[in-house]
Amino acid sequence: MPDKKQLGELKKLVIVESPAKARKIGDYLGDGYIVEASVGHIRDLPQRAADIPKDVKKLAWSKEGVDIENDFAPLYVINPDKKAKVAELKELMKGADELLLATDEDR
Repeated sequence: MPDKKQLGELKKLVIVESPAKARKIGDYLGDGYIVEASVGHIRDLPQRAADIPKDVKKLAWSKEGVDIENDFAPLYVINPDKKAKVAELKELMKGADELLLATDEDR
């Protein structure tokens, strides 16, 4: 994670999925950009009942993670092991003028 001095100078935050990509892209972009890795997917369909938010837990479709009555709307939750990474990215975003999502196109 960048130090406090870098946060003060941050202009654009670029989020990629892998740390190797973050290093490579960061080398190309140089100053004015902080490139950070999400280290994989941040959100996904719930994997277990404990992952389902309380406000939708009582709905029949919530166990499947997709509301088929509502255009197959997915129920995305933050993976429990990614909560610290989400907090880190939010902190970086506080000092950014712009956010560029450069994640993989697979989801």
